[in-house]
Amino acid sequence: MPRKSDSDSALKAALRGGTRRRKRTAKPSRLRRAAQWVQRWLARGVAILVLVTVVWVLAYAVLPVPTTAYIIGEGRRLGGVERDWVPIEEISVNLQRAVVAAEDANFCLHWGFDMAAIRDAISDGAQRGGSTISQQTVKNAFLWHGRTWVRKALEAAITPLMELVWPKARVLEVYLNIVEFGEGVFGAEAAAQHHFGVSAADLTLRQASLLAAVLPNPQERVASAPSAFVDQRARSIAAGAQTIAADGRDGCFAN
Repeated sequence: MPRKSDSDSALKAALRGGTRRRKRTAKPSRLRRAAQWVQRWLARGVAILVLVTVVWVLAYAVLPVPTTAYIIGEGRRLGGVERDWVPIEEISVNLQRAVVAAEDANFCLHWGFDMAAIRDAISDGAQRGGSTISQQTVKNAFLWHGRTWVRKALEAAITPLMELVWPKARVLEVYLNIVEFGEGVFGAEAAAQHHFGVSAADLTLRQASLLAAVLPNPQERVASAPSAFVDQRARSIAAGAQTIAADGRDGCFAN
């Protein structure tokens, strides 16, 4: 008959073995450790991306935008571009109002997204765009051209941040300095000089409306040699610009 001490020793040994087995079972597998490592670095990568974006948006709130991905691409394709940054005070209010009338009549009234315009675009089968000047500024200044979900998602994320940090006048200033008004012609000053031989500050309402009328197809429409369509669109834009001035919808940017 086994002695009690022998039985106790066997029981303790069994318990120790069970504990060791439980510890070995609870130990994470290599695959799980690898997944945790990937998760940690993805989280760090996202945090770094968010931080860089915030700093970038803050920097462009006060500094001239040196260039954009699209301008760089067009410069390589064409062998150079025309561009000259000027402050909004040196851009005719005629062009400011004309572009707002053409692209985003409710520019001063929304927070980056014009929900009514988006609903209209959806109901129209996306035949017309619902992007605001704010969204276009984000696309041009920070992102790239192209209809991809990644780009649209980033645009949707950055636009509210930009609207929170930048005054509306700054959004319009940046837009007017980086938007394309002709093939390889970027910004209000280069466009005014290229098409009409005047500075951006001296654009008449007619000239400003012709420049606005080439948007959003500046490589197919020519402000200084307007087609019948561009001419008619420019007349409509001029009327819209006068309406915006009359009803105060230029209050966030016009001095």
